[in-house]
Amino acid sequence: MSGTLVAKDLAGGHGHRVLFEHLDLVVAPGDVVGVVGANGAGKSTLLALLAGEMEPLAGSVVTAPADAFVGWLPQEHERVSGETIGAYVARRTGATAATAAMEEAAVLVGTGTPGADDAYATALDHWLASGAPDLEDRLLATLGDLGLDVGPDALMTSLSGGQAARVALAALLLSRFDVVLLDEPTNDLDLDGLARLEAFVRGLRAGVVLVSHDREFLARCVTRVVELDLAQRQVAVHEGGYDAFLEERAVARRHAREAYEEYAETKRDLESRARTQREWSSQGVRNAIRKSPDNDKIRRRGRIESAEKQARKVRQMESRIARLEEVEEPRKEWVLRFDIAAASRSSSVVATLDGATARHGDFVLGPVSLQVSAGDRIGITGPNGAGKTTLLRLLLGQHAPDEGRASLGASVAIGEIDQARTGLAEDLPLGDAFEAVVPTMAPAEVRTLLAKFGLKADQVASPVARLSPGERTRAAMALLQARGVNLLVLDEPTNHLDLPAIEQLEQALDSYAGTLLLVSHDRRLLENVRLDQRWHVEDGQVSTG
Repeated sequence: MSGTLVAKDLAGGHGHRVLFEHLDLVVAPGDVVGVVGANGAGKSTLLALLAGEMEPLAGSVVTAPADAFVGWLPQEHERVSGETIGAYVARRTGATAATAAMEEAAVLVGTGTPGADDAYATALDHWLASGAPDLEDRLLATLGDLGLDVGPDALMTSLSGGQAARVALAALLLSRFDVVLLDEPTNDLDLDGLARLEAFVRGLRAGVVLVSHDREFLARCVTRVVELDLAQRQVAVHEGGYDAFLEERAVARRHAREAYEEYAETKRDLESRARTQREWSSQGVRNAIRKSPDNDKIRRRGRIESAEKQARKVRQMESRIARLEEVEEPRKEWVLRFDIAAASRSSSVVATLDGATARHGDFVLGPVSLQVSAGDRIGITGPNGAGKTTLLRLLLGQHAPDEGRASLGASVAIGEIDQARTGLAEDLPLGDAFEAVVPTMAPAEVRTLLAKFGLKADQVASPVARLSPGERTRAAMALLQARGVNLLVLDEPTNHLDLPAIEQLEQALDSYAGTLLLVSHDRRLLENVRLDQRWHVEDGQVSTG
């Protein structure tokens, strides 16, 4: 069964704060709708409303047929303690809930409750539609296809970040929803995982609504874009793909700015002319009532008539100003202004590996012989689990090689954003943790800098461990601006950043003059950032080019 989801005059928010309103949206089978907007604009709120997990402030959400199976896969930043892969996949695909509903209905049938037979039939149909009966068999095959060498009984907490991302992808591939709602499905996926996700989304018969900050994924998949514009307090639905939306938005913003500037210039001109006419009129009246030396009544009358004429012109000008159709000035979007502070130049050789080998259980990276020279800009790619992070740790001296040699050059000032965003003490409030790392900054300066990165008083007072991944990433970026850096190391920096922040990061990297090591699966970031070397890590080996 395929379903259609319809939102009419939908408004969403929290408490008395309205994030968006007046949204009309139809998601039919085969539609892929991308939702874009800055962090805090209401993207996840919109998905929760469409899933029926939140009550709208206004409007309605319905499905046709009414029992269409709507699947919502929100972001999950923490893994549930004690949950196995099999249990995780069953929960994410809706099989767990469908099984529980069927068992509850069966109990009612056994007690002879009126209407229980119909309820059980409905629950059974839903259980079958969820794919629960053969989920275990399909899961084994899918895990193998995704290259995961762990079974359904393995605990989610025992998996690496890359493995957990592939299990999340497996849950999506195994789902059988009529309407699919996805919140950041691309996070932590490598290029192979992204290709599989794209093929899955493009091949779905079901309608899809997704939130993603992966621009290439959006460009390849979406057929329509919903823009939640927090700055303008507007919501708009754009037909066509993501790149068409970008062009349309740029043109619309330019026209809006031009229309306002034309209106403002016309109004200024009319007001200036009205002031001039008013001054002439006042001067004419004073001259008219002043007694002429020759008591010339004709001249005096002429002056009065001239003053009255000027007064009429003033009234006409004021009437034109009143009739002028007002054009509201476009609100300026909050923009992250991000610069990477530069340290004095390091030695000409920043880091070297000479036959270096690192072992983690059965995994072996190397032997690797590489050199990073001052000013090198290196992009590092490879599948999850291939050894990219291990390679960085060897280069930075954070992990001693089991064989071979590794050395870090003199005067190297490292600025790092790692995948876990662990640059600040987890148990301290953000402000205190930041001051501990940059003791030369006064508390007021720290608060001002963090506010520049969209981190307000509540976040500054919150323990670092309680911050969202996006907030932790912004704090890490603020740290780069606070400290001098001549070796910048970024491990998947765009995870959990919104699109405006990603674009600002690209601009900052373009103007950064030091050495850069960039690990990323973000295809547009790798394309837009100036790089002079590419390293590819796979199966514990590093190829350069």
